[in-house]
Amino acid sequence: MAVVLKGKEFTIEKLVRIARHNEKVEIHPDAIERMKACRAMLEEKIVAHEIMYGVNTGIGEFSEVVLNDDQIKDFQKYLIYNHAAGIGDPAPIEYVRGAMAGRINVLSNGNSGNRPVIANTLAEMLNKGVTPFVCQKGSVGASGDLAPMSQIALLLMGEGQAYYKGELLDGKKAMDKAGIPIPGLEARDGLAAINGSNLLTAMSALLLYDTNRWLKQAEIAAAMSLEALKANMKPYAPLLHQVRGFKGAIRCANAIQKLIAGGDLAEGKVKCKVQDAYSMRSTPQVIGAVHDAVVYARSQVEIELNGVGDNPVFFPDRKLTLSGANFQGSPVCLPMDMIGAAITMISVMSERRMNRLNNPALSVGLPAFLTKGAGMFSGLMLSQYTADMQIVEQRILCMPASIQSIPAAADQEDFVSMGMNTAIKNWQIMDNAYGVLGIEFMAAAQALDFRDYKFGRGVTKAKEVVRRHVEFLEIDRPLYPDHTRMKELVKSCEILEEVEKEVGSLEE
Repeated sequence: MAVVLKGKEFTIEKLVRIARHNEKVEIHPDAIERMKACRAMLEEKIVAHEIMYGVNTGIGEFSEVVLNDDQIKDFQKYLIYNHAAGIGDPAPIEYVRGAMAGRINVLSNGNSGNRPVIANTLAEMLNKGVTPFVCQKGSVGASGDLAPMSQIALLLMGEGQAYYKGELLDGKKAMDKAGIPIPGLEARDGLAAINGSNLLTAMSALLLYDTNRWLKQAEIAAAMSLEALKANMKPYAPLLHQVRGFKGAIRCANAIQKLIAGGDLAEGKVKCKVQDAYSMRSTPQVIGAVHDAVVYARSQVEIELNGVGDNPVFFPDRKLTLSGANFQGSPVCLPMDMIGAAITMISVMSERRMNRLNNPALSVGLPAFLTKGAGMFSGLMLSQYTADMQIVEQRILCMPASIQSIPAAADQEDFVSMGMNTAIKNWQIMDNAYGVLGIEFMAAAQALDFRDYKFGRGVTKAKEVVRRHVEFLEIDRPLYPDHTRMKELVKSCEILEEVEKEVGSLEE
């Protein structure tokens, strides 16, 4: 069923359906009417020679330069040419599709002054699989993602490049093959198509969707390690977390209780210590803090997806034009900087549990480095090295981009969000997070194979899935194929999906 874009009620899940699963889009008829009303007001103001930024003036430092009637239309073309100034490798197709969907939703509010054909053409491109070639790097996340969005807008003039049916083609050729008419750009159309933080917001939306699924797998891996380490499960009692009150901690403790339910540890049949190390008993507080951070970041991203990120903004019911800075990426990139740090924090705790599984002084009777032949064999000793390297890279990437402004445009744009840097580095952090968690899963499964008591239903199912992909380490072998398979397994969410079939949703 098509996702209806109307300026409101656009969620992260809907964006994922469009961007990642190629679901069709429709623009609500009311949104078309709002665009028509706004356009009519804009054209009246153009005829009346009212000065409007980016319509009949230059942009940035040239905002005081007033254009004559002959220049107004051509200005939009040169605006797109000048701003299509990215560099390097292309952004993944799902990022670009997400940005296009987000921009259509912004235009659907009817405050941007564009002709409806601009939004309709973007929708047709999504529905027919024409995806512009967009350099991922180039945006400073203020005045919107101007460089990447301009590469999308080139297609509206029949220029640029685009992917169509697996081929990278000249823009006009791609549009012609898909049967999409070229609308061209008239007054305001170009700036309306580009003047928002849509690419970094789409990237953030996709990342938050994946973060939630990764966090649930972090809970599954934690439960496996806790079972293997004979953890004291009193720190996971719901009452303990309810009395403090953090929703994320309550959610995490409930999830881990679900995962160990039905096993000997949960039923008190396994002897445990009076009190465990922090990496074993603080999991609800730590993962819970990330759940809460994701809730906040999600709220900011969805506000941006549904808000009017543009400049100037037109209010047709009041015959009013207001110029401001609604393109500024800071409301999204500040919480998303926090998400990068949050993912890294969970990875650090995952590695600490993996260390306890390996270390014979801490593992409650497990063989050193989880091997039967210590000395001749090194077991999972080197797996920890690999996890550690990835965590150091995550830590390096955790420096906030939101404080890194470098002034541009002759100091007219003297504070920018650098939100694209946040979005790019967060995906690098997440890539490492898949690897670190995969190694904990592998170590936990290895450790559980040395235990002879009954495990919880969720833990048992998770171990079963791991064993479909990686065999028990009987004697040493090259581990890089296992590490890579485990990383891909975590990324695929197969463990999560199988476990939730067994025990129910880990979010409830």
